Formats: sequence, structure tokens, C-alpha cells
Amino acid sequence: MKCVIIGIAGGTGSGKSTFTNRLKAAFCDDIAVIYHDNYYKKQDELSFEERKKMNYDHPEAFETELLLKQLQMLRNGKAVECPVYDYSMHNRSQKVVKVEPKKVILVEGILVFADERLRQMFDIKIFVEADADERILRRVIRDVKERGRDIEGVVEQYLTTVKPMHYLYVEPTKPLADVIINSGMNEVAFQLVKTNIEKILETGEEDGSAFP
Repeated sequence: MKCVIIGIAGGTGSGKSTFTNRLKAAFCDDIAVIYHDNYYKKQDELSFEERKKMNYDHPEAFETELLLKQLQMLRNGKAVECPVYDYSMHNRSQKVVKVEPKKVILVEGILVFADERLRQMFDIKIFVEADADERILRRVIRDVKERGRDIEGVVEQYLTTVKPMHYLYVEPTKPLADVIINSGMNEVAFQLVKTNIEKILETGEEDGSAFP
């Protein structure tokens, strides 16, 4: 089975998860979705307070080797057990999620274009961008409501690691994308990508003409 892997990158709060989840909802079990966040390295040896202070926006924070291995397995038609990250504990949980091979696999994360080996696995690369003010506001709301964080901790993390790492590692990968969109709710971009995925599912071939 031919497999097309689509990478979706962008800064924190840019809307990349929204865009990814819209595609996931549109195609349900016809496609597979993998989140780079779930590949944060295990930190069982550190205390909770130590884990809170770690830099989670640096490429070294991820076990990208495992992601590369599992993507290759999926491409070879083999199911994988993806790790699950627990944001409230700042650590990988004991859970795993079984992911079956599909014709289309979405891989989403802030740094999925930063590693050349990972980048080369993507048949299509999409970068979602947004104004910095919008991104920090979205992050604060998300981390407080969905991840059990306190607002002071979110702001401190943003200023000390998230913001500087964005300009050092995330923003420089934008020119490497095939498609750059300005919002996870950009309907024109969504329909273009959706049409391309439909074409892949129907014929097994990616149709580059679906993109401008």
C-alpha cells in the first residue's frame, strides 16, 4: 500500500492542531494522525518540579528516533504503538495508542520540519502561521483549560523557552514548507488539502495540482 505522509508544522498556538483535527474529523479512520508532542522523552528520573522547568521547545526534548522508526514501520504496512504524553505531569504516560497503517498519515508538531531525516519523510509539508499575540493568547487559554497549568507558569514558560525557541528553531523552518497558511480555520486551504487527500485515498497518488 502506497503511503503519503503529510507534515503539519507551525508555532505554538498557530492553529496547526486545529487544522490537523479538522482533517482528522473529515476523514475519521481513513487516515492516521500522529502528534509529535507524544514523543517527548521520558523523564521518570526527574521530580515534578524539575520536569516543569525543562525546555520542551528544543529539538532535543523529543525522541524523534522513535517517531522515525514508527513512521517507517507504518510506511511498510506495519501497525505501531505510539506513546502518549501526559501534559499535567510533564512526562510520558504508561499508555500507548495503536496506530494502523493508512494511505495518508498526518504528523503534527512545532518542530516536525526541524529534523532533516523527518522532513525528508514528508510528501507534503504544511506550515500554519499566526500573529505572535494570537499565539500566546491561545496557548494561555489552552494550557490553563486543557492541561491544568496555572497562568503564571504558562507565561514564565513562554518567555523563557517557548518564545526564544520559536525564533531559533520553528520560524526558520517555514520556508521549507510546500504550503504556508495563515490560520487553522482557513477554509480555502482546508478544502485544497482535503481535496488532495480525497484524491490520494481514491487513487493512491498525491495530486500536486491541488495546491497553488
